[in-house]
Amino acid sequence: MPPFESLPYRPCAGIMVLDARGRVFVGRRAGGPEHVDATHVWQMPQGGIDDNEDPYQAALRELYEETNIRSVEKLGEIAEWLFYDIPREIVGEAWGGKYRGQKQKWFALRFTGEEREINITAPAGGHHPPEFIDWRWVAMAELPDLVVPFKRATYERVVREFGKFAEPQ
Repeated sequence: MPPFESLPYRPCAGIMVLDARGRVFVGRRAGGPEHVDATHVWQMPQGGIDDNEDPYQAALRELYEETNIRSVEKLGEIAEWLFYDIPREIVGEAWGGKYRGQKQKWFALRFTGEEREINITAPAGGHHPPEFIDWRWVAMAELPDLVVPFKRATYERVVREFGKFAEPQ
């Protein structure tokens, strides 16, 4: 495997979905080498951006594939890419050892549908096996404490940038 520092970052779209009360959708990950305890298994939807794919279109696609959610309106986005490294000890297990972490383009969306639209166990987009095994709405301020520690700084930045969208509608 090449040296850690020479590995590229995986392009990814991150999605903060807020309900009408200003709470954020989080999913409980089904597993993965980065999950070391039961507390830090929650995250917002995210996923890879395909070659030549527009980041916002990738965000909508990933959201649909992971949650079945399509009823959204765009609230905002973070202009620049946010980067994080995964722990060196799991590089060989994550993404086949091809990446050192992710560069993410983040979007804030308001969920405008009914909760019955959300289906993480058999999303129409077809993640098999499903990305999430449970989901819930949480206060935005809780997000950094729910995610794996190496993503915490990214989540703190996303919360700072999108905090203005947390007011109930």
